[in-house]
Amino acid sequence: MSARAEAEMISVPPGRVTLSDRRTERSWSVDLAPYELSAVQVTQARYAEITGLRPGTARGDRLPVEGVSWWDALRFCNALSRRDALTPAYLLGPDGGGGESDGSGDVVEWDASADGYRLPTEAEWEHACRAGTAGPRYGPLDDTAWYRGNSDERIHDVGGKRPNPWGFHDMLGNAWDWCWDVYDTEVYGAYRVLRGGGWFDEHWSCRASVRRRSHPTFRVDDVGFRVARSLLP
Repeated sequence: MSARAEAEMISVPPGRVTLSDRRTERSWSVDLAPYELSAVQVTQARYAEITGLRPGTARGDRLPVEGVSWWDALRFCNALSRRDALTPAYLLGPDGGGGESDGSGDVVEWDASADGYRLPTEAEWEHACRAGTAGPRYGPLDDTAWYRGNSDERIHDVGGKRPNPWGFHDMLGNAWDWCWDVYDTEVYGAYRVLRGGGWFDEHWSCRASVRRRSHPTFRVDDVGFRVARSLLP
């Protein structure tokens, strides 16, 4: 897979997705406008190109970048937007000005009118993952995902498994994806949503509907991200 392919953005059609949470036994529907989402997760090479950093424990240009916090992902999105002459989606500034805080002095607000890169919402993530399919997965797990049953307990290069019907690779398995959304404010505070499952997870965690959570400052060796863009009028 070339560097150009690793930067490919796929247009996602509008639609409606119904999300669910097994813990609370709650479900809710979200209507989505069209948007773009990267075909693969951000790789180590792309992250290093934009930030000059190579976080995580594994090494390989085509491996998904991991060991990045939610805040790291937001800052990458803004840096990539500026590189591509787009308006950054996130307004980052000193604490005290409103918005979401990282606990160390910075806050963020999402500028929905911006054309720059951002994290997908979890509804956008699930809509793109399902790609018009109705089951828990968009294909046989061994054909589409790296998980504990076939990964040799290590992360793999992006794009090595069959994509879903809309062309997205590794939506299930390999590395979890950060999403914009708060998981459950009342119980878990600022914890953010993770989606997709990872290389160390059992098969039941690699399903389109599975939600996981992590604190936005945590850096974990099976958590990465992919970027989205709003399609503005």
